[in-house]
Amino acid sequence: MQIQVISIFPEMFAAITKYGVTSRALENGLWQFSVINPREFANNPLGYIDDRPFGGGPGMVMQVEPLLKAYHQAKKNIKSNACRLIYLSPQGKPLDHTKVKELSHEDDLILVCGRYEGIDERFLSITKAEEISLGDFVVSGGELPAMLLMDSVLRCVPGVLGDANSAQEDSFANGLLDYPQYTRPVEFNGYGVPEVLLSGHHAHIEHWRLKQSLMRTLEKRPDLLDKRNNNPEESCLLQEILQERQDKSILE
Repeated sequence: MQIQVISIFPEMFAAITKYGVTSRALENGLWQFSVINPREFANNPLGYIDDRPFGGGPGMVMQVEPLLKAYHQAKKNIKSNACRLIYLSPQGKPLDHTKVKELSHEDDLILVCGRYEGIDERFLSITKAEEISLGDFVVSGGELPAMLLMDSVLRCVPGVLGDANSAQEDSFANGLLDYPQYTRPVEFNGYGVPEVLLSGHHAHIEHWRLKQSLMRTLEKRPDLLDKRNNNPEESCLLQEILQERQDKSILE
């Protein structure tokens, strides 16, 4: 996979290219990365690529021409005729695991990081860029959202994670939140590890983990359960959980 980013702050991406599993995967050639700075295509000696918005209002807007030239430069580097152009925007469709898996199968991604009050709308009209949001909030620029998208996508690329099963067992991978995790010591300040995890009985452990995932999802993100087609085991466990809740409520 090749990921190209259009950003006026190339240095920020050291967070993903110099640290952690994404850094190791980059060193091992599992993905390629480059940043194209639209300031290189500014039509003035000082490298300004922003101007005041027509119609008035606060802040500045990134100009269409340097962004478009940066995009065309990125297109020259793609390995195939097809690539996904994504603009990180709070107005885009929310990123979820389904979209992450879809993007992980792409050969070329071009990510556009806006700044200031946003970018000239004509860039989106000309390029038909796909807009993706990481949530109903606003940050100072698209660099942090771009890195979050990159990290989540790269985790799904074969070979990036040390354990091939890690990505499959993450929260949201199967539509559920992850189960609780424990490590040494067995006892800490009066808090112990559930006995089933120490039993060595793999079937019982898997059953416990599934039930815990269902419980957590029901408590914290019940909306996720509305989107799933539960299998018979999950349906039985949900009924068991709901019954336990009802019994506890009666006792209280």
